[in-house]
Amino acid sequence: MNQEKKATLIGLCAIILWSLIVGLIKGVSESFGAILGAASIYSIASLFLLFTVGWTPLKNFPKKYLVYGPILFVTYELCLSLSIGYTTTSRQAIEVGMVNYLWPTLTMASMIIFTKTKTNWLIAPGIVLSMAGITWVLGGDEGLDISQMMTNISSNPLSYGMALLGALIWSAYCVVTARMAKGINGITFFFMLVAVSLWIKYFFSGIQPEVKITLSSISYLVFASSAIGFGYAAWNLGILKGNSTLLAGASYFTPVLSSLFSSIILATSLGISFWQGTLMVCTGSILCWLSTRIKI
Repeated sequence: MNQEKKATLIGLCAIILWSLIVGLIKGVSESFGAILGAASIYSIASLFLLFTVGWTPLKNFPKKYLVYGPILFVTYELCLSLSIGYTTTSRQAIEVGMVNYLWPTLTMASMIIFTKTKTNWLIAPGIVLSMAGITWVLGGDEGLDISQMMTNISSNPLSYGMALLGALIWSAYCVVTARMAKGINGITFFFMLVAVSLWIKYFFSGIQPEVKITLSSISYLVFASSAIGFGYAAWNLGILKGNSTLLAGASYFTPVLSSLFSSIILATSLGISFWQGTLMVCTGSILCWLSTRIKI
């Protein structure tokens, strides 16, 4: 197996690892609380990244990227981890995770608007289908049910709102990275900033829920940290040395895998309408991706 194929295979492993994140973060938050759990995850993940990806000297960063990159990345990761951690049920955590997976569609839309990426008419049905899919997922067992969707959102507007905000921020981060990073990989530095931000929030929040330290909770913490840290490390290697086009296409199946793994990890049954909505989000994301790849 040549180097490119090995790198591509490693990149595909990153997709599997990322698909585990929602269920694992929720599992950690149930034992450590949302803030302490997230702070612990990103602290351990930072160590994993330091020994795998390594450290990039700050002097190597383009000045603009050193400002905008960390702000967007840290804000996104805070939204992602806390939106899941603040959920009150396993089903809600999976739904919040699905809202976050609007980022592929939003990223494509942002790339088209801000970088003048050429596209075709597939972008329109792609965006509509992704948005409709989220509506379908949040509509409960009845599928497209606006009143039920609003009821679900109103039950925990903070988590759903942070998930949507996170998807918007990540799309902006992708655009900023593409335009400003100039090949610099700041993931280790960014993760450390996320960890520091979460520890500051934890110590100044005044809210310190009971911590349940068991073999199960420690296992969830280690697995969650590994999934996030090694996931980013594997993706970085795959994109730099593997088949980036194949990896980009494969990444759009993450919502389906994430829902599957989360339902297993959290022992939560998902109805047919949820899977229908998930496939709609996935298909919409793929159409958005194809809109920049195919000339029609």
